[in-house]
Amino acid sequence: MFTKILIANRGEIARRINRTAQAMGIHTVAVYSTADAHALHVQECNEAVCLGEPEAAQSYLNIDKVIAAARQTGAQAIHPGYGFLSENAAFAQACANAHITFIGPGVEAIRIMGSKSEAKACVQPAGVPLIPGYFGADQTLHTLQSEAERIGFPLMIKAVAGGGGKGIRIVNSAGDLQAALESCQREAKNAFGDATVMLEKQIIKPRHVEVQVFADTHGNVVHLFERDCSAQRRHQKVIEEAPAFGLTEAQREAFGRTAVQVAKAVNYVGAGTVEFLLDARGEFFFMEMNTRLQVEHPVTEMITGFDLVQWQIEIAAGLPLPATQETIHIDGHAFEARLYAENPEQGFLPAIGTVELWEAPQAIEFRTGTHAGRTAGIRLDSSMRSGLSVSPYYDPMVGKLVTWAPTREAALNKLADALAQLRCVGVKNNLAWLRSLCLHPEFAAGGYDTGLIDRMTVNTEATPVKAIDDPTLHALAGLARWALHGQTMHRKTTDPLAMLDGFYSSAPPLREDRWAERNHIFTTHTHVAVHADQAVVQCGALSLSFTFDWPLQHASLSRLKGSIASGPHAGSAFDLIWHGDNLSIHVGAEQTSLQWQNPAHIRADQGHDAHGVAAPMPGKVFAVFVKVGDTVKKGQPLIGLEAMKMEHTLNSPCDGVVQTIPHPVGDQVTEGTELIHFFEDAKSA
Repeated sequence: MFTKILIANRGEIARRINRTAQAMGIHTVAVYSTADAHALHVQECNEAVCLGEPEAAQSYLNIDKVIAAARQTGAQAIHPGYGFLSENAAFAQACANAHITFIGPGVEAIRIMGSKSEAKACVQPAGVPLIPGYFGADQTLHTLQSEAERIGFPLMIKAVAGGGGKGIRIVNSAGDLQAALESCQREAKNAFGDATVMLEKQIIKPRHVEVQVFADTHGNVVHLFERDCSAQRRHQKVIEEAPAFGLTEAQREAFGRTAVQVAKAVNYVGAGTVEFLLDARGEFFFMEMNTRLQVEHPVTEMITGFDLVQWQIEIAAGLPLPATQETIHIDGHAFEARLYAENPEQGFLPAIGTVELWEAPQAIEFRTGTHAGRTAGIRLDSSMRSGLSVSPYYDPMVGKLVTWAPTREAALNKLADALAQLRCVGVKNNLAWLRSLCLHPEFAAGGYDTGLIDRMTVNTEATPVKAIDDPTLHALAGLARWALHGQTMHRKTTDPLAMLDGFYSSAPPLREDRWAERNHIFTTHTHVAVHADQAVVQCGALSLSFTFDWPLQHASLSRLKGSIASGPHAGSAFDLIWHGDNLSIHVGAEQTSLQWQNPAHIRADQGHDAHGVAAPMPGKVFAVFVKVGDTVKKGQPLIGLEAMKMEHTLNSPCDGVVQTIPHPVGDQVTEGTELIHFFEDAKSA
């Protein structure tokens, strides 16, 4: 067995690998970029080596630097995690050349399965069912157009070296093909260094079902059953579950048998995931094989009780598989929700900034080994803590919340409850949106397909289920304003005159505040009367009472917690958290966010945002779809911005005429930079 391994990754997966390795008595080495100098994985590993600048090409993707770090520290093996170099055949070969064990499959298996087209050619002789498509080497526009016509529309363009939802486009008609090809090839080149694409017939309303496989160096191959990963946005998985809902035993056996055939066809060793599309008729088709540990591996650990990272390490050390197919069983049901710093209200655009408050649910645990995480049934794999930043250089996922229970319904309810308890303040995030997805009737019923999120209405997609009635919401907003700005905030006194904050000889004056809730602006009129740890909030003609803990303050947050004593939510706990002018309101399991319209921050030209488009994040302009003088319609594509290794199209917020385009293709821009400006009056153009 190894005595020291280097973990060639960052974030939650680096911490995950470190936990198992240290539990096995293995010394661990972290690597990091200068942007991650204070990251948790750096602190928790036994040693750490800085690779270089924040850009992945200068650090986590730099093969020479990673190999040098392993040599420098005497690491006998390297675990690549997922992403970065995990499916890079050149890196696996570099490890072999340096006589360092690569904890993963062999070079040839990575190379073959790293190309979606070559992978299909490899498994086809084994009788593995394939989706009709074009997987050839000829990438000329004429050939791709001809093959597209042969396949028929709608179809999908996929980068052959793709992964993580990048380099995928859906094309509904021949007229859309060329633009989609160019965009897909450009994104694939930026993300993977390879612009080669393939074409596939689009399966209507498919489910995305994948099978976890393991193989050792002794000829043994097993599967650990399937996961359903159909809940996706932008072709990226959001919530995964195991096992897949509604499969017959015959279907489950066929999935497992076919996945093992795929692994054997490429002489596979280690952990791998074989991905399939399941159509409405019950037929399934091979998509690809990921030659690494998957982000969603915890749900498989939860239902089987095995530590998959330990399996990886033991197999790489030459040990046989620790279980046979006959001894691997499904126990219960598990869900995983991916926690992202992103804005669901703006098309899930990634968000950056400092997480001022990160607070996990109570009764949460992270354990490895047999029946990992089963005691509480809740597990959090995360790289976040209060005060850490979400960087623009890497994927915006900040953690994974995993739940287990004997039944699917119980596991899903546990996930929704845990999401309601988790706090992430300081950056936009998808926690409330994830909970709304858990509560969506089609998702809760199971058997949903990959188009579920696209079919969700705008209101359901962008907002949680709103169950806080307006009077309670308005009263809590007034209480929060008192907690942040009131004269009595830090005063605890027994002086009766000092405690008469709410005493008036006549009707008390009501405070007026304006708030924004997404695109809705409203005004509250409240008065707060406080005595000791109790408050009565008059909101219009209503009065509601609250019991609270005294406000908690630190440099960037103000917080008030307590319980509601009267009204429709009587008996419910509340949690009010200020960050700047933003207020998070939590009542029981429900939550919403408001923005106080601070008079000092409201500009005279409030309509400015309607007369231009600004960068929602740092990035590089890769395309400009309009020119000065063009008349544009609301929703029309204007600018293409490449950020976090993905392309984002910014659309017009209104009808208008383009006056200026300050930044041409190739410019690097910061968040908030104006990219398009319109004439304020279209007629003036």
